[in-house]
Amino acid sequence: MTHAGHDPEDGDLIAPAPKIPVPDDVAAAVATLIRWAGDDPAREGLLDTPKRVARAWKEYCQGYGEDPKAHLSRVFEEVGGYDEIVLLKDIPFQSHCEHHMAPIIGRAHIAYLPKDHVVGISKLARVLHAYARRLQVQERLTAEVADCIWEGLQPRGVAVVIEATHACMTARGVRTPGVGMVTSRMMGVFRHDERSRKEVLALMGLG
Repeated sequence: MTHAGHDPEDGDLIAPAPKIPVPDDVAAAVATLIRWAGDDPAREGLLDTPKRVARAWKEYCQGYGEDPKAHLSRVFEEVGGYDEIVLLKDIPFQSHCEHHMAPIIGRAHIAYLPKDHVVGISKLARVLHAYARRLQVQERLTAEVADCIWEGLQPRGVAVVIEATHACMTARGVRTPGVGMVTSRMMGVFRHDERSRKEVLALMGLG
């Protein structure tokens, strides 16, 4: 179980964001947005909304306070000679687009081909969440996760595929629900060797 002030370890739930004080100007900015949208921030149901929204956004964006590379600092070399693909698939995540601050909801598949060592599998998810909990575009999120694993583990290959829906497209603008976006980044052998690329995509269920 995760407690306040406790750094989550492998398998633990993510520590809840503390109930931090909200600066007056931040709460006032949210109240201004409510008023501009057409409602009255002084009515009973909205009295506490500005502070709630502010705290929620601090939690949505808590990735700014993390160093994703730090999650890869502890590796294991005693793996019994294992040198095949390591894959963590269907990792759910939530982010927000930097253009409209609307939700991005999706899943990611992260794979690497180890060279000398491996990392705890939960760390791959933690790298994803550290980048996802920032204002993002899906293309950059995909590249950041792949680059971090490539630099942090120095494996023979990295493959990251992200599938997501974007509320900025489904709930506004063209308002086209049911549309998903897929992005990928292949590095090392997964980029240069067609057979390895086909193998990892098949393991992800995308081949």
